[in-house]
Amino acid sequence: MSLQQFKARGFRCLEELEFAPDPVLNLISGPNASGKTSLLEAIYYLSRGRSFRASGNRELIKAGAKGFTLFGEILAAGETHRAGIEVAAGERHIRINGSNGTAADLANIIPVQAIDPEVHNLIQGGPEFRRRFLDWGVFHVKHSFLGCWRRYQQALRQRNAALRMGQPDSSVQAWDAELIAAGTEVDACRREYFDAYLSLLSPIVHEKLPFDSICVYHRGWPEDQSLSEALHQSRARDRAMGSTQMGPHRADLAVTVHDRRARYRVSRGQQKLLAATLVIAQTRFVADHGVTDLVLLVDDPAAELDRDNRGRLFDLLHSIPAQMFVTALEPEDLPWSDQGLMFHVEHGKLSSRL
Repeated sequence: MSLQQFKARGFRCLEELEFAPDPVLNLISGPNASGKTSLLEAIYYLSRGRSFRASGNRELIKAGAKGFTLFGEILAAGETHRAGIEVAAGERHIRINGSNGTAADLANIIPVQAIDPEVHNLIQGGPEFRRRFLDWGVFHVKHSFLGCWRRYQQALRQRNAALRMGQPDSSVQAWDAELIAAGTEVDACRREYFDAYLSLLSPIVHEKLPFDSICVYHRGWPEDQSLSEALHQSRARDRAMGSTQMGPHRADLAVTVHDRRARYRVSRGQQKLLAATLVIAQTRFVADHGVTDLVLLVDDPAAELDRDNRGRLFDLLHSIPAQMFVTALEPEDLPWSDQGLMFHVEHGKLSSRL
């Protein structure tokens, strides 16, 4: 089990909400604009320190409120943790077990993944969606990843600042050694993770989906060059662009169907099914590698899918190794209406449903 108790106040349309979730399955029904997605978004924020559908905190605050608070009791690795976030007036405070914490600390104790209304952006959207998706898995499986990623980001910020200010080559190159060392480690963590993840993903795609798809990792600089060589070759372009054009911050996952990018080959509903498959396979992979207290948020899984593809998605979600929160307009829209706990949301208020 992961999330044992959850409270939200002033988040989106949720004025004040508190409930004790089922350790396995939670079905949340209610009409459109009732607060179902906001509830999932609040749980996601408690884990990630950010929303899955908003770029800033201001729009997350309920109209008329000064801020919002989120709280959870979480069972992780056999220990109970108390985590809270308070956001108000441009400030955010994270507390874990009575001490100040970070978003990375939250992610460690409550690993949350989501199949949300924008999940198709894993296929349709830009590389940043796929990098974020990839790095969530790497973070939970490769424990050295966070440290080398932070080192890389620090060196990248300093190098980019030198480029923007037009500083001489010596000032720009002063950051290259750290950028190269940390960037090479980041790439090694990602590649090792991805190769193992792909061995789980590929058979699922082949067996469960109505089309075959291939996923390839691109590290962010040419495969036939070291990062040092790529930075040297890109120096003039970096100058012209005012930022570093080669490195792990440019990595991507190329998802193809019939040798073309999937976004050009499949419909919006098929994009959702393919993206959901990537997320489900990742959840299973991370669970297989010792992260047992996972949470999976699934928002309106039937939307945009025809009957056959709904069946495929529900089959993929069967016996998922995670505590699930699933929303729908009506409980009958889901195949688990006789399992877990059922809740109803209306006007931002949550009630149990028998």
